[in-house]
Amino acid sequence: MQLGVRALAPTPNMKNKKLIRFVQSLILLPITTSGLQVGNLAMPVSTADTTQVREIVFMQRQKEQAASPEAVARKAKADAIDAYFKAHEMPLVGTGEKMVDEADKNDLDWRLIPAISVRESTGGKHDCQKVDNNPFGWGSCKIGFKSVDVAIETIARNLGGNNPVTARHYDNKTTLQILNAYNPPSIVPKYAPQVLAIMKSIGAEDLGTPMDMVPA
Repeated sequence: MQLGVRALAPTPNMKNKKLIRFVQSLILLPITTSGLQVGNLAMPVSTADTTQVREIVFMQRQKEQAASPEAVARKAKADAIDAYFKAHEMPLVGTGEKMVDEADKNDLDWRLIPAISVRESTGGKHDCQKVDNNPFGWGSCKIGFKSVDVAIETIARNLGGNNPVTARHYDNKTTLQILNAYNPPSIVPKYAPQVLAIMKSIGAEDLGTPMDMVPA
């Protein structure tokens, strides 16, 4: 059977597949609006192709970041928090990732915020009654928040010494010193040891961190 020129012409689907395979074989691509520049090779592409290439590169970079040791450690910690909340049927299950992210931003032990919530409200079971979204007892239960996420952000920022109003209490302090400032032994005896015990039950401080990244 004789094939005409139309039958031999590559279809758009074939073209897209070839483009995707080409991009996936590259690690980084400097992309311009007129084409791809790989070394001294210029590959002219259409606007639609350029958009597709950008999307592929973006997805590749996301996968690389997701597989980084830091990302693996963060996920392990978030999962440990949520597993603890779930095992004890606590309403704050699902907030593990937020707690880990905010602890990381404010240079806090990743277990501190969830442990405080357990000590103060049994992980959200017994929130402050007169205000909303305060499972941490913050402000002697006189301060409410728009959401639990906002509460987590606020607690982490303050305990990390990043609120100028409260920095004198928490800046450059160890976890024990932070807890003693949060609830002094003269007011709540054994508060710090109780929270520290909860932290240990949630997981190890270096959970998920590769051994070559753990300080000697």
